[in-house]
Amino acid sequence: MKNTLKTMLALMLGIMMVFAMTACGGSSDSGDSEAAEGGEGGTLKVVTEATFAPFESTDEEGNIIGFDVDMMNAIAESQGLTIEWVNMEFDSLIPALQSNQGDIICAGMNKLAGDRAEKVDFGDTYFESDLMLLVKSDSDLTGIDAVTSDMKLASQIGTTGGDMVQQMKEEGKIADGVVLNQWTDCYLQLQNGDVQGVIVDKPVGEAYLNAHSDIAKFVGDSFGEHEEFAFAVQKGNTELLDKLNAGLAELKENGTYEELVAKWFS
Repeated sequence: MKNTLKTMLALMLGIMMVFAMTACGGSSDSGDSEAAEGGEGGTLKVVTEATFAPFESTDEEGNIIGFDVDMMNAIAESQGLTIEWVNMEFDSLIPALQSNQGDIICAGMNKLAGDRAEKVDFGDTYFESDLMLLVKSDSDLTGIDAVTSDMKLASQIGTTGGDMVQQMKEEGKIADGVVLNQWTDCYLQLQNGDVQGVIVDKPVGEAYLNAHSDIAKFVGDSFGEHEEFAFAVQKGNTELLDKLNAGLAELKENGTYEELVAKWFS
């Protein structure tokens, strides 16, 4: 009787262990799939910095809008991904992916700048840009080469323009390089006369000039290294990156991409 009881208990224990191991294995595989594809329990966080109109900004109700937003939302729909947008400072975007606080960066980010490509994996280029000098409408400056060592220039922290104004200060080409968290702060510095110019990406400056042509203007030609904007994912997340690239290609093939360009850059 005792031997029979022991045999039954051992059999029950073995069955319970098999179920436990199966459950653990299934949970891990499902979690990896959801993290890569979104959906139930797998919503992907898209981090951005929403003062970079027309790529991303906020409307009167605080909603994040812009070319990047419409593009990424369309990509997510075509690939069956579930996403949510998270607004944060630009220089926090890459650390957010590295610390698992975000899954995708979509923020008009230049994938050719600095060591960014060593920290995250970038997708295919979706927009190309160059830097321009934005000055007050009554300024006598004729371009970046006319800037003198007694002047101040502003740009956004963590951007190619921000790196440039810091470099110009270090080389003694300007008196100070004012690097701020948001483009709107850079524009205010210019309006108030605290700086003589703002180094900005051409389409972003154009969006500002559309509403403030009486306050500011572009001068001279574009300068600096050519820029290529791309979304990014965590290092090694090839499954998600392949889906995003496939979605972008689909938007370009079906005409959605051109429609969004016309909507936001006309």
